[in-house]
Amino acid sequence: MQQYGTQRPVPPAGSPRGHLQGHPPHPHPQAPPQHRQPAVHPGWTPPQAPPLPPPPAAAPPPPHPPAPAAVPPGPVPEATGHLHLPAGAPVQIPGGTEQTVDPATVEAAHTAAVAVLLIGPAGAGKTTVARYWADHRRVPTAHISLDDVREWVRSGFADPQSGWNEHSEAQYRLARRTCGFAARNFLANGISCILDDAVFPDRPAIGLGGWKRHVGPGLIPVVLLPGLEVVLERNAERTGNRRLSDEEVARIHGRMAGWYGSGLPIIDNSRQDVATTARLLDEAVARSLASPPSW
Repeated sequence: MQQYGTQRPVPPAGSPRGHLQGHPPHPHPQAPPQHRQPAVHPGWTPPQAPPLPPPPAAAPPPPHPPAPAAVPPGPVPEATGHLHLPAGAPVQIPGGTEQTVDPATVEAAHTAAVAVLLIGPAGAGKTTVARYWADHRRVPTAHISLDDVREWVRSGFADPQSGWNEHSEAQYRLARRTCGFAARNFLANGISCILDDAVFPDRPAIGLGGWKRHVGPGLIPVVLLPGLEVVLERNAERTGNRRLSDEEVARIHGRMAGWYGSGLPIIDNSRQDVATTARLLDEAVARSLASPPSW
């Protein structure tokens, strides 16, 4: 059969193809078939196969997507923001007048010589309750009203309703010192006393410190704080310079709310008559004598 082209000599079995006819070894020699064992000639070293490249590194796993931020729940109907509002009710601080007091303790307080400062906004009923409490004690008791003492000044009276200024503050301080002197004088002669004043928790200039300094460390402060609607109704029944505008009454009442959480006993007399409020005042005084509040 006719052959196309020049026939190349067949290399001996087992000899490298690159040694034929003076050709250099092929850089990538062909591996012999696995079923044949190549012959090893003396003095010949088989070429070393180039090292295989390292396997490609495994691709890192895709990062986990960040967890979605927690979405706060939407506002609940009939709520302010996200807070449910409790139903309106009288608020009592720990140690308030709702705790039961031993009758013997109340009886002992009812006959003790004490000085009580009844605090509250205009229209809280301070004067009415203080007079009733003083009238029904078993020991002599005097009632001292700061407003009454301030109004001893007839000509040149600095009415705070016309504006709180240096003159009205000076007359207030003078009236408070006068009340304190009277209270100490009554106590020295075995007569208890109850004072009433609209003391603000956020006004250090006319706060409790002055009363404690003028009356003494044994002074017992009690807060009388009914609801705003009750205060407005009682204020509407007043006449003269004792009656305030509704806006002023609401402003004073809001500032008086700062007494909650102060540690002082608080009486909400919105639904109590005068006699019941006086009994609650007895219990508050008894509790303060047994465990004086920090103020």
